[in-house]
Parts: sequence; C-alpha cells; structure tokens
Amino acid sequence: MSQVTQVNGKPSTLIVGAGIAGIEAALELAAAGVEVYLVEQSPTVGGTVAQLDTTYLTDDTVRRQLAPKLEALKQFPNIHLIANASLEDISGEAGDFEVVVKQAPTRVNEKCNFCGACAVVCPIKPFDTFQEGLSLRTAIDSHNWCSIPHFYNLEKETPICVETCPAHVDVRTYVGLIADGKYAEAVNVVRRTNPLPAICGRVCNHPCESACNRGKQDEPIAIDALKRFACDYEMDLRKRGKIPLPKATAKKTNSKVAVVGAGPAGLTVAYDLALKGRECTIFEAAPVPGGMVWLGIPEYRLPRNIIEYDVQYIKALGVELKLNSPIDKKHTIDDLFKEGFRAVFLGIGAHKGLKLGVPGEEELAGVLDCVVFLRRVNLGDTTKPGKKVTVIGGGNSAIDSARTALRVGADEVSILYRRSRREMPANPWEIEEAEREGVKLHYLAAPVKMIGENGKVARMLCTKMRLGKLDASGRRSPIPVEGSEFEIETDCVVPAISQEPDLSFLHEGHGLKISKWNSFVVDERTMATNRPGVFAAGDSVTGPATVIQAIAAAHKAAASMEKFLEES
Repeated sequence: MSQVTQVNGKPSTLIVGAGIAGIEAALELAAAGVEVYLVEQSPTVGGTVAQLDTTYLTDDTVRRQLAPKLEALKQFPNIHLIANASLEDISGEAGDFEVVVKQAPTRVNEKCNFCGACAVVCPIKPFDTFQEGLSLRTAIDSHNWCSIPHFYNLEKETPICVETCPAHVDVRTYVGLIADGKYAEAVNVVRRTNPLPAICGRVCNHPCESACNRGKQDEPIAIDALKRFACDYEMDLRKRGKIPLPKATAKKTNSKVAVVGAGPAGLTVAYDLALKGRECTIFEAAPVPGGMVWLGIPEYRLPRNIIEYDVQYIKALGVELKLNSPIDKKHTIDDLFKEGFRAVFLGIGAHKGLKLGVPGEEELAGVLDCVVFLRRVNLGDTTKPGKKVTVIGGGNSAIDSARTALRVGADEVSILYRRSRREMPANPWEIEEAEREGVKLHYLAAPVKMIGENGKVARMLCTKMRLGKLDASGRRSPIPVEGSEFEIETDCVVPAISQEPDLSFLHEGHGLKISKWNSFVVDERTMATNRPGVFAAGDSVTGPATVIQAIAAAHKAAASMEKFLEES
C-alpha cells in the first residue's frame, strides 16, 4: 500500500518492499508521472521470487519472469531505489508525510569493476540469510542478476556477544584492544555504550559469555573479567595522574534536565545527555549514589570505590549530583518544571520488597525485608539480624542477603526456595559461593505461617512443594504437597521474593499512568510516560532487572529526551 504526497512540489509516493508487488506498484505509478521511492530491506530486489530462483528451482523460469521487470525499473528516472534500508519513522498525515529511512552503508566503493575475484578467494563463509540460511555465502557477495544498480557488498554481521548484550557493547573491539595491550583504549570503547564499566566489570550477569561462540570449542571468552581488568588498569593510571578525567561538554542554552534517582538508569541518562550538551541535575534521595547498586549489592561483591570511580567520571562531564535530595510530596515533579527543567527522567528503581502474604508476617518482630536489611548494612549498620536467619527466595537478592547475614555475625543461615535449584534465577556462581561459605539451601519448600514467642518470630511452619506445569515465567509452577507441613527454628526471616517501585513519593495529581505492578507505564519505543516531558526507564518500569538492562533502557530514554528537547 502506498500513499502519494509531495516532494519538492511534485506528487510522490514511498513503497516499502521491492518484491513483485512493490515493483509492479512502482512501475504503474512511475508511468503516471509520480516520483517513486522504493525502499527494500535486502541489498537486492525481487523479494521471495528472487530467493526462489536460487534456493528451490533448478531452471531459470523465475529469472526470465523477473528480469524484464528489473529492466523496466531502470528505464524510469523517477523511480529511486533505496536498497539495504529500513523505514524508521513516519510522521504527518495523508498527503503530507515525513519519513525517516535508515540505509546500511555499501562497504565496497565505486571503484569495483565487478570481476568477482574477491568472492572467489574470500575465506569467511557465513550462512546466507538471503537463502534463508540453507546455504553458505562469502562475506563479500553480490546477487548480481537482480541487483539494481549492480554492486558487491560486504555483509557486516553483528557478533553474537554484541547481539546478546542488552546495551550492545562492542565486545569484539574492546577484547581485541586488550589482546593488543591497549587497555585504556579498550575502556573507552566500552564507555561508548556503557557508562558504568567498572561497576559492570564486577556485577554484570554477562549474557555475552553464555552466547560466546568460543564456548562451542572449549570455553567462552572471559569477557566480563577482561573488562574488569582493563578498568582496574585505567583506574591505576588515573590514580597516578597518567590519564585525566574528561572535560565537560559546552552546555546548550535552555537545556536543563532533571534526573530523579542516581541508579544505573539515572546515571546513564545523565551521561548521554551531558555528552549532548544538556545541563543535567540528578536528585538522589539516599546519602550515596548508585541506587540499588550501592544500597542492594553487598560491598564484598562491589567495593564502594568502584561505584565512586564511575560516578566521578560522569560528574566530570558537567553532571550535578544532589544527594539527600528526594523528589517527594514537598518537592514535586511539578516543581521541577517550575524551576526551569524542560524534561524529567524518573529512574527511581524498585526498592519496595514484596510481602510473603502469610500469617504472622506483619505482626511479629524479626521479619526483615531483604531490601531493608541490605540497605541498612550497606549504609554502615552491621547489627546482627539474628542467630538463625532464614532467607525466603531464589534470586540474587536472596543470595546477597544470606551471604551478608553470615558476614554480620549470624550463627546459621538458610535459604528456603519453593522450586528446585535448576529454576533458581540467581547467578549460578553466586549460589556456589553461598554454599561454599556455609549457607544451607532447602529446595522445594515454602513458608506457610510465622510462629512467635513474646512477640518475636521463633519458628516457621513450612510445606514441601512439587513442580507442576510450566507457568508464565517459563519455569515449572510450585504446588504444595498436602500433609507435608514441617517446622523450622528461626529467629529472623528475610523475605527476598522480589521488589516493586516505591511510588509513595508521588504527589496527589501527579498525572502519571501506573500499571497494576506499581510501575510507570511508558511507550516501549521512546520510554516516554503519558505526561509530556516525563520519561522513565529501568526497574521503575520493568521491575527488578540487571544493571546492563537498566543501562540499555536508559539509552533509549536519553535519545528520546534529546529529540524532545530539540523539538520543543
């Protein structure tokens, strides 16, 4: 389907897809004197028909049918083929559309004389996506008979490690630089898409390593450890005055942006916009930066000087960080706009622990939410929570709570998880470390009731569980086993079953759309809320996720905010 509009005062139309239908439409419109722009995602035209000729058919029947149409395309100067391209955005209305087309570069220049020698000797043989992966091609190739104009193109594949990284960090380049001994240069490559390289070098769940092709041969490349090594090297050079901090970008006028929350999402947005010349101020309610990175991750896993190092780099770009400065019912989002901020980003995280929903949880002392417990310890209060501590849950927060409880003096620490070890969402290496330190793990068990003495929890009634069918999480759902109840002695229970955003800071009439999970509802493409000028990303949108996922979402928000600021 095409829509005629005007280009330079002439009627024109954009057709997406250069298959048979697209070609026929282009020819008819061009014959009627319409300026035609034909956008095709692949490097060539013909669509499925062109693929059929080389993939399934042994004769040139399809070629004979398609070739005349390709020749006809060449005859019309008012048909403009834009191959290797995709439609990115459409705005406007019928008769007056504005479109954004993104075209991949042709990596072979105009000096090519189409001799084909390069394709013959090319040693790289990826699967041919044009042939639906049924055959191999060379990295440099040309579908010569159906290319208009005729050209060779070098297909640049995205490495699987880059593809699986939520922030698409250029792993191949920075690992290569490390191999060449260019450690500081490697960190600069990481910072192009990850403003928290030192932090991620210690706490990232590194999905890139799980996907690494080298793992099919022996072991994956130690991508995360290499990043950590390179950052440590840069830190040492900077400490010795060998590498200066970056200089702030010249600020644009009338470009104030408020960032609520100094967690990974907020820091990333401030980083991106500061590089664009925006005047960014981060308002953080806590006395420390980092959000859950500081308040939720124990210091033995992430030393505080590492957090401060990445934050210092971002501040050097001209970002103002205000600690102990909450946005709340007294100092509201509305007030930020009145103070001259043109856009607001909400990166408040998910700091409110979910309840177990069992009798005795609310009434008895000794039931301590994992978020509260970890925050308390990470801010310096190392009071022992109890002698026998029982953590409920199977995620990283549960593991962190258990290992922290041991470190602050608990005599015995156990983890109660309602599924099997195979279904635990915590990082496998964290589970192994917990066991090595003496944490006892009890699988297929869940709490039923807290039993107290003198107003304090003393025992917990539990039930055994069995696994049923797969649920929405992709794991087998836990089902209580009738008549399997048992009691365990404990004087401290730490629920660590998940968190949600704490939205109690919002003032009445805030106007933001909130989901049933107490998170901000946003446009997934732009991260814009329903309120103009207000954006959100990270855990306050998705619920608890990883640092690198928050960074990836924040990049999208920052790009949308930049566009909003340019247009408003």
